[in-house]
Parts: sequence; C-alpha cells; structure tokens
Amino acid sequence: MSPPVTTARLSDIGRYSGTPKLMVPAFGLGALGLLATLAGYFATDAKGQAAHSYLLAFSYWVGISVAFLLMVCIFHTAKAKWLIVLRRTMETAAASVPIFILLFLPLLAMVKHLYPWWPGSPLFDAITGLEREHLAHKQHGYLNPTFFFVRQAIYFGVWAFVSWRMRSWSLQQDSEGGLDLTVKQRRFAPGSLPFLALTITFASFDWLMSLTPLWQSTIFGVYYFAGSFLAAFCVLTIVTVNAQGQDLYGSVVKLDHFHNLGKLMLAFTAFWAYIGFSQFMLVWIANIPEEAPWYGLRIFGPWRPMSIALFFGHFVLPFFILLSRNLKLQPRKLAVVAVYLLLIHAVDLYWLIWPALTGAEGPTFHWTLVTAFLGVGGISVGFALLQARNRFTLPVKDPYIAESLRYVQP
Repeated sequence: MSPPVTTARLSDIGRYSGTPKLMVPAFGLGALGLLATLAGYFATDAKGQAAHSYLLAFSYWVGISVAFLLMVCIFHTAKAKWLIVLRRTMETAAASVPIFILLFLPLLAMVKHLYPWWPGSPLFDAITGLEREHLAHKQHGYLNPTFFFVRQAIYFGVWAFVSWRMRSWSLQQDSEGGLDLTVKQRRFAPGSLPFLALTITFASFDWLMSLTPLWQSTIFGVYYFAGSFLAAFCVLTIVTVNAQGQDLYGSVVKLDHFHNLGKLMLAFTAFWAYIGFSQFMLVWIANIPEEAPWYGLRIFGPWRPMSIALFFGHFVLPFFILLSRNLKLQPRKLAVVAVYLLLIHAVDLYWLIWPALTGAEGPTFHWTLVTAFLGVGGISVGFALLQARNRFTLPVKDPYIAESLRYVQP
C-alpha cells in the first residue's frame, strides 16, 4: 500500500521544470513523422493512403485531448474531490487543443482524397447514382466546403476557449488560493458541457461519418466519444504511474485513486461496447439501403476477422481483466492494460476509417499509418509537456486538495 500523504509531503512539491529528455524527442519525432507523411502524400501516388492515415492519427489524438477537457468539466460539475490530485494532468492535456488547429491544416490539404462530396474530389466518380442524388439534393446544404469551414472554426473555437478558461482559473488558484476560483470553475463547467458534447459529436460526423456520405447514425458521435474517453483514462493512468520523482505528483497519489481509474476504464470499456452494439442493432433492424452497406462491408468478407477481433479485443478481454480488484490496486499492471487499450483504440479507428479507402479489398497497411500517428502524437505530446513547464503538477492551493490526498475507497 502507498504511504499516507501528509501536508509536508505536499509542500515538498515545487514547479515542474520540464525535461529535454522528453520534450525534445517528442517534438523531433513529431516533426519527422509529419514531414514523412506529407512527403508520402505530395511526392507519391499513395495520396489516398496518406490522407486516411493522417485522418486516423488526427482523430485519435484530438479525441483524447477533447475527452480530457470534457472530463475536467464533468468532474467540476459533479463537484468530485477525489481526483483533484489528478486534475492538473487533465487540464494540461486539454490545453493542447490549440496545437490541433495547426495540425488540422494538413488535413485540409488532403481533403479531396478523403471525402467524395468535396468539389473536385477524384472519389466522386466511384460513388453510386443514389449517393450522387443525396449529395446534390439532400445533403448539399450540410456537406459543402463553406459550411464545413464554419463548423471547424466553431469546434476549435469552443474547445480552445473552454480549455483556456478552465486552466487559467486553476493556475491562478496556485498563487491566490481561496474558494472563489473553485466556485467560478464549478459554475462555468456545467454550462460548457452541452457545447462540448455537441461540437465533438458534429466533429465526428464531419471527419469520420462523412467518409461514406450515405452512412448516417445519430449515436456515431457517442461511439467516437466513448472510445476517446476510455483512451483518455488510459493516458491519465500511464502518466500518473510514471509521474515519479522531484516535483511530480505521482508520489502523492494513493492506490485508492488508481482503483478508481481502473473502475472508470472498466466502465467505459463496457460503455463503448454498449454503444457499438446499440448502433449495430438499430441499423440491422431498420435495414435501410443507405445505411446497411456500411456494416455489410465490415461484417462480411475480408473485414469480418477484424470486426470479430475488435469485439473480443476491445471488449471481452479487457472487460474480464479489469474486473479484477487486485489488478486495479497494482498501478504498473494497470498501466500495461492501459497501453493495450490505447493500441486497440487505434485499431478501432482504423476499422472506422480504412474501409472507406479499400472497400471490399479488406485491411491493408501503408507506412504512413505509422508516420502520421507518430507525427501528430509527437507534436501534441510535446506541446502538452511545454504547457506543463514551470507549473505545479497538481493544484496545490485548491481548497479540497487535502481531502483528495486523504481519499479512501468507500
């Protein structure tokens, strides 16, 4: 068991000075990955593969960042005190949202090779007459470049503003202390949640669902959110396990906190499966010609093994592993499960995105899948580490921090 936390131990934690051993490799790897991916797009004939690889990487990392932002607002709304010791990591990850505005620019350069509804897209010739009719008469008001750009500005504007507002109050409290700033956060968070939920939902429609214009699902955004939220808890677990050393908060985190993180990982593993099954069941029962082919492509033919593997690998296996109470009380082993879930989340996004490129050809591999993932991930992680420099790694003057440090499982 972890030793009891004392006020003296908390006072020993200073501002995080940052370390080039992490930041420089992250930015360097990210820059090399981005350059390689862009070279794969502009200098080769594999434009479709590079574009879909970049979309996968971007959706993966921005989803985690926005999930952290939602997490901060949800826990402030619930007035939860147990995770205050973990909150600064969530705020820092959410503060990386602005870098995704820049990382979104390469996606705009590749957009013609992603969406058949984009004017001048070479993919337009491959779609059916029914799809063309929908695009021309029923979906043109939504799926057009002008409105697409407006929506992206709204998404990133909302995310950047909320993340800045919540984190700035939290950092201000490190100097001033007091209850007033906590009250401000708890008042602002509930009002921001509907905007965050709507923007992440419609962003998933724009980025992922519109790869197949006829495919429509009102809970697709919840499916994307569920996977991203699970991934965010996995990242939080891994960071907390490794946040050991001078001025790092991991030394004051108790096993009770890890137990809760494990339970949340278990809950969202089940929630992801529930939403996935609900979406499949509704499409299967309705059997609408515009919707059924999306699942038909994935459950028949070459994509079937991956669909089955996702069911067992993303739900059955981690669900039964995370049922263990002993596992949740062993941070290192819990972190191993978290790494596995982060990998399977990438496979899930591949399953969502790649069939729009290869169709009945089945799963394929292209080297830009690796370079894009490392590129977007390296830049976003490096930016988060930069945001953490010269800051406390936990909200040291939050009025409830002592209660969080004394937290015991009920």
